[in-house]
Amino acid sequence: MAHQIMGQKELKEQVQDAGLCTGCGACINLCPYQVFYHDRTIVLNPCDIKAGRCYAFCPRTPVDLQALHAHFFQESDLTPEIGPVKAFFIVRAADAEQRKQAQHGGTVSALMSLALQEGMIDTAIVAENQERFLHAGVAVQQPMEIWERGKSKFIVSPTVAEFNRAARSDAERIGVVATPCQAFALAKMRLKPELSSGDNPIDKLKLVIGLFCGFTLSWAKLLDLLHKKTGLDAITGMDVPPGKDVLEIYTEEGVLVFPMEDVQACIREACRYCIDTTAEYADLSVGSARLSGNWEESRSWNQVIVRTDVGMALMALARNSGTLEFHDVPTGNLEMLKKAAWEKKRTALKNLVEKSGSADDLIYLDARDRLLADLKY
Repeated sequence: MAHQIMGQKELKEQVQDAGLCTGCGACINLCPYQVFYHDRTIVLNPCDIKAGRCYAFCPRTPVDLQALHAHFFQESDLTPEIGPVKAFFIVRAADAEQRKQAQHGGTVSALMSLALQEGMIDTAIVAENQERFLHAGVAVQQPMEIWERGKSKFIVSPTVAEFNRAARSDAERIGVVATPCQAFALAKMRLKPELSSGDNPIDKLKLVIGLFCGFTLSWAKLLDLLHKKTGLDAITGMDVPPGKDVLEIYTEEGVLVFPMEDVQACIREACRYCIDTTAEYADLSVGSARLSGNWEESRSWNQVIVRTDVGMALMALARNSGTLEFHDVPTGNLEMLKKAAWEKKRTALKNLVEKSGSADDLIYLDARDRLLADLKY
C-alpha cells in the first residue's frame, strides 16, 4: 500500500480540521510553523513544503499496518486483538512507598527509572502537569524525576513533540512513555520515510513504554464539566474504576465522581477513531490490572504486555533486580483484555465508516488490510 507523501496543508485539512488530531505532538518541533497551545495544535504560519515530515509522522494520516508489523515484530507474536505478544504479566513496583506516588502499581515509573539506572537510556520523556492542568512532555535524567510525574492525566500531553526536541539535544539514548497514538507516531518515524533518510534523530529512540488508553479528555470541555465544582490546579489525579461506569477525579479537597454518560461529551473526537487500546507499537505496554478480587486490590497492580526483545530484556532486569513484584496471572485474564480491545477496534472502524460514508473508506486505514479483515463493522 503506497501513499503519496504530503505536507502541512493536507495535514491541516485531513487531520486537524477533520477532528482527527490526537494531540500527540508528532508534528511539533520539526519546524517553527506549528505549536501546541492550550490542548490544540496551532498553525502559526503556512508551509509550502509539499512533502512534510509533519504529514508523514502523523498517526492519523494513511498508513500500511502490515508494513509496520513486518518491520517491527515477529509474525508468530501477532494477535488480531492486541498486536504482538511475547509475554504477559501481572506486576507492580516492589517499593510500596514509591507506588503511592504513581498510578496503580507504579510499573511504568519503576521500569523507566530502572532503564535510566542501568544505562539502557540516558533521557526519559514523560508527561508533566503544568498550570491549570494543562500538560506537556518533559525530558528527565534522574529516576526520582520520573516518580514525581507518575500519575495518569487523562488529558493529552504532546509527548512526541518533546522527543523531537530532545532528539536534537545531547541525549543519545531516549525512552518515551507513550499513549497508543504517540507510540504509533514513533513507529511511523522509525520506518524512515524517504524525506527523513540519512542522519535521523529517531535512531536515538531506544525504548517505548506504552500506556493502555481508552480515551483522553478535551481540556476545554473538562473545564465545563468541572465548572463550579473545583479548580483545575486542585486536581491531583483521575481514574476509571472497572465496572462502576464513572470517572473519579481526585482533588486536594476530596474525590469528585462523574457518571461516564456526562464524561462522554468531554472525550476528544479523535479518540472515536482509534483502533488501539494497548499501545501495540511499544516495546511493552502497561495498564491497570483486572484481578478476581475487588477494585481496591486490583488497583495496586498492573498488567503488562511484552512485545519486543527490548521489552523482554527490561522485564528480565526488573525481575532479577527485585524492582517489580510478580503476581500469578488469573485464568482468562489475557482473553478478557483481548475481548475488550477487539470491541474497541470494531467500534472505531464503525465510527470511521460513519464519518467517511463508505465501508471502503477508513480514512487513515486501508479497508483491504488483512489485519482488519476479521473485524465486522
